Amino acid sequence: MSSPTAAASYTPTVRKAVIVGGNRIPFARAGGAYAHSSNQDMLTAALDGLVARFGLQDEVIGEVAAGAVLKHSRDFNLTREAVLGSALSPTTPAYDLQQACATGLETVIGLSNKIKLGQIESGIAGGVDSASDAPIAVSEGLRAILLDLNRAKTLLEKVKVAGRIRPKDLSPDAPSTGEPRTGLSMGEHQALTTAQWKISREAQDELSLASHKRLAAAYDHHFFDDLLTPYRGLSRDSNLRADTSLEKLASLKPVFGRNLGDAATMTAGNSTPLTDGASTALLASEEWAQAHDLPLLANVVDGEAGAVDFVHGKDGLLMAPAFAVPRLLARNGLTLADIDYFEIHEAFAGTVLSTLAAWEDPDFGRDRLGLDGAFGTVDRNKLNVNGSSLAAGHPFAATGGRIVATLAKMLHERGLVDGRPARGLISVCAAGGQGVVALLESR
Repeated sequence: MSSPTAAASYTPTVRKAVIVGGNRIPFARAGGAYAHSSNQDMLTAALDGLVARFGLQDEVIGEVAAGAVLKHSRDFNLTREAVLGSALSPTTPAYDLQQACATGLETVIGLSNKIKLGQIESGIAGGVDSASDAPIAVSEGLRAILLDLNRAKTLLEKVKVAGRIRPKDLSPDAPSTGEPRTGLSMGEHQALTTAQWKISREAQDELSLASHKRLAAAYDHHFFDDLLTPYRGLSRDSNLRADTSLEKLASLKPVFGRNLGDAATMTAGNSTPLTDGASTALLASEEWAQAHDLPLLANVVDGEAGAVDFVHGKDGLLMAPAFAVPRLLARNGLTLADIDYFEIHEAFAGTVLSTLAAWEDPDFGRDRLGLDGAFGTVDRNKLNVNGSSLAAGHPFAATGGRIVATLAKMLHERGLVDGRPARGLISVCAAGGQGVVALLESR
């Protein structure tokens, strides 16, 4: 029997996990440039772009973690297949993870924790989604019949089972963004929350306009040159509307919450469209990055997940980050005033504004967060300064990687603030009443 001495002598130590950089492909509106690209195609393209950028050809990475929300059954091992199709060493292990829109950020937090504990030296986090190549399945009725048909042993039994098929069984079953517990789509849920927090149409349109203008400016200033690889003829996100205006946005009719009458304020212009795309982020220990002569942009300091009871409780579907962020900052001895950049995922303009309204509300702070008063105010000049999902689009599992890589570069460029590392906060809401948030700091 082998001696257990080596294993017994292992003492985990917590070290820093750093973000080296990222790569994504431009995001495309569903049915557009990537209409015939699969999740595996796009994730492999994002991976290969990252490999090329940092000279990782044939490199064995500690682990690759990624996932997709809309996923074919054939893609049960999606991330591993993407790794095998990439220029990474085929001995690089990989696994899939799915936590709705928080998938990408959760992969970053999970791999960072493994790096901090010394379990791996490097990792690639990411996500991908295609709303164009949706996993359309057979109806539940037809599926049950087909399974019974497979179990039938005699010809007579097979004929009897096949005879149960009815025209209605032949209707395909397409995926939707509806919540199983309520039947409402994410947009319809947010319409209720937007009305609850009395968010105006004008405020939503202003946030959307700022997202487009800031993303366009970031492209014009070549901010994304080392964060993005052109793909299928795109070199910019196809949802970006640099020429939009408040007048154009105001002309759009509500598409969610139309039964709310005058309280219906959510349009296609202040909501994210269905989008295709993929993103990746390279994580490492300080030692691994230095040994490979790679940059160290930012540290992954901490992360927090949260959930709300959107079925029976008081909170809207996408309000979990309103609770997770206060816990995260309290654990790190920080307040909103200590944050230099805020990256709040723009699932809908109303989502961001409802969260900010909750934090600014003294009653919410006292009754829901257990504070003496309001949690605090976010300086809008620090919010999504290079644009976000309303402009870039939102391929569900890919948004986290986009935000992490963008924020890491921003923090690195900012450097020190009053003698301490610049800090950035990420907040991503997710289906199922969930949310994941994270804290980064500059190197």
